Amino acid sequence: MDTTTQAGTAQGRSTAPSQPYDPAYDPLKSKTPGQGRDYAPTYWIGTAGEPPEDDGPVTQDMDVDVVIIGSGFTGLTTAIFLAQEHGIKATVLEANRTSWGCSTRNGGQAQCASGRLKRSQWIERWGLDTALKMHAECVDGMNTFKELIKDIDCEPQYGGHLYLAHRDKVMAKLEKEAKLLRETFDYDAQIIDADTVKRDWVNDSEAAGAMHEPEGIGIHAGKLAFGYHKKARALGATIHPSSPVQGWETRNGVHYLKTPGGTVKARAVGIATGGYTSQSLHPELKNRLLPILSNSLVTRPLTDQEIEACSFKTKQVITDTRILRHYYRRLPDNRVQIGSRSAISGKDAPAKKFEEMLIRDLHRKFPALEGIQIDYSWWGWVDVSHDMMPRIYQPDASQELYYALGYGGNGVMYSAQAGKRMAQWIAGQGQELDLPIFNSRLPFPNLREKVEAEVFAPFRRIGQRFLYRWYHLQDEVF
Repeated sequence: MDTTTQAGTAQGRSTAPSQPYDPAYDPLKSKTPGQGRDYAPTYWIGTAGEPPEDDGPVTQDMDVDVVIIGSGFTGLTTAIFLAQEHGIKATVLEANRTSWGCSTRNGGQAQCASGRLKRSQWIERWGLDTALKMHAECVDGMNTFKELIKDIDCEPQYGGHLYLAHRDKVMAKLEKEAKLLRETFDYDAQIIDADTVKRDWVNDSEAAGAMHEPEGIGIHAGKLAFGYHKKARALGATIHPSSPVQGWETRNGVHYLKTPGGTVKARAVGIATGGYTSQSLHPELKNRLLPILSNSLVTRPLTDQEIEACSFKTKQVITDTRILRHYYRRLPDNRVQIGSRSAISGKDAPAKKFEEMLIRDLHRKFPALEGIQIDYSWWGWVDVSHDMMPRIYQPDASQELYYALGYGGNGVMYSAQAGKRMAQWIAGQGQELDLPIFNSRLPFPNLREKVEAEVFAPFRRIGQRFLYRWYHLQDEVF
């Protein structure tokens, strides 16, 4: 046991933050996500209890077998599966506090999805045989997730996922997709008419009907993250917060990761940094993700009268059919959580107008909640790949470097499966994985050459602004 582990164990508590929360952090602009920064003020952190005991920051040079960069859902589940299934005890490096990024800023919705594409789009892209295998991977992923959370008190809300049509014209597409899911994928998706949705499920004033799918679980993201953390350490993994990777060299197949407290030498490295992946972390990842911001808020607990007025009978996870979708649900303590798009850049994220926009969306859906107190409001980065699908991949067969990234907002569930798959790669079993998300790199943005990607990267935000306007027209006008 190294000295940092002994120090962390002796403390018996989590490493305290050394810097305040940075509301304007931007992964495309900042060289690193900071060191020792405090959590964003999310509902999940505010109600999860004390962060779990860790192993303290790196304070000296270390020589280890496997390093995982990032202590969120993916990094921690990778460490869990490495220990459980392969007998490998990983060293997890975290720049700030445990699960500081995506894992404690999301909406807590675990859906049977991987990336942002529908099953019909999988068929268009890869053909039916591969689409069927991708569906089986997602179903297996949901089972992996259910098994992992059995002994974690993360307030699971089972029952499925309600995919709510926000306009009449969307229903034909939903009906077609539901038929495909039932008949081709043997997945029992059912169409519900508008009156039934509003009477028996939730009286969202925009509801023109819905598709209900059987798999979907709402969870408390903070309690899940802390549960993963405890499970990984109990299995022998060590977790070092306040230890950002600030330099990286690979010599003779060995990785040398420079942190403020010392250099960590490792045979294998798994990257699990999600939407908080800095451009400078490793050349392999530069320009391969488009991080986007999502806002989220949580109300005070609803009264019985407000629940009745909103006919908020379900506690299942809900999303609407907008491209710039809303995700929402009634939490176990009867609060409403809702999230959707936010600012384009980190510097604009703290602007009050984005919170106000989401509050207006809440009021539009639920007029009875107009004026309700908002107890929590935050935003966070989502790791979107340029083809809308994740990758769990080894980019160079000569180097033991792996990454699991690009969930596009569907990482709560699939991060567990991705951790399982990245553990397979690290343990030397990755060649058994034969799906497109396992055998190809994260792509550049519709460009073939790296030099072109680097030239045009600064203009991505300008393009994103125009894209958001186009999406808004598609969602609300056309």
